Amino acid sequence: MKPSVQHVYFMPGMAANPSIFKHIQLPSSQFEQHLLEWFVPDKNMSFSDYALKMTKEIHHQNVILVGVSFGGLLVQEMAKHIDAKKVILVSSVKHESEMPKRMLFAKYTKIHKLLPTGLVNNMELLAKYAFGETVHRRLELYEEYLSVKDKYYLDWSIDQIVNWKQSYTPDALVHIHGEKDSVFPISNIKECIPVKNGTHTMIIHRAKWFNENLPTIILN
Repeated sequence: MKPSVQHVYFMPGMAANPSIFKHIQLPSSQFEQHLLEWFVPDKNMSFSDYALKMTKEIHHQNVILVGVSFGGLLVQEMAKHIDAKKVILVSSVKHESEMPKRMLFAKYTKIHKLLPTGLVNNMELLAKYAFGETVHRRLELYEEYLSVKDKYYLDWSIDQIVNWKQSYTPDALVHIHGEKDSVFPISNIKECIPVKNGTHTMIIHRAKWFNENLPTIILN
């Protein structure tokens, strides 16, 4: 292996598995791709401790972390524990001020505690939680991408998102955001690379854009 190869670790969004990255193909002469997976947290595990445990899956120095949606929050927390050369957020937020009003409302009312996460085997409901969209036409497709259906994991994840507070911004952070993101509206997002017509699931549906642009974004 050439020493100049950049190691890029990809973290999927809430409840999603690494197959969401299957169409992301970076030049193998320059990059080596690694896929991270969610695990069910220990009882009462903090987000920081979860991130620390996830760093045990990082086996290289000065890596590039790419996180989608909730995975974007996680890679920012991971960057507090390891030296990351670059942190790239996709369809995510970098500060609680970028959260939509409904999530801020949930934080103060605890209404998110009432969500029927016990119905996680209802794929349409799970897709609504994870991707923020209805999936009647693409239900079979989403069954492939959404496989983390543990109720405790979902309850924990939603609570971490709603209550996330960021006091530290990683060095060399890059934020890529879709102009039509329905989960985290771009109107709340500051300093990002906008993707025209990009939705919250653009990592899946706009893979060509990422294949064309990610190499430059990583190396700049």
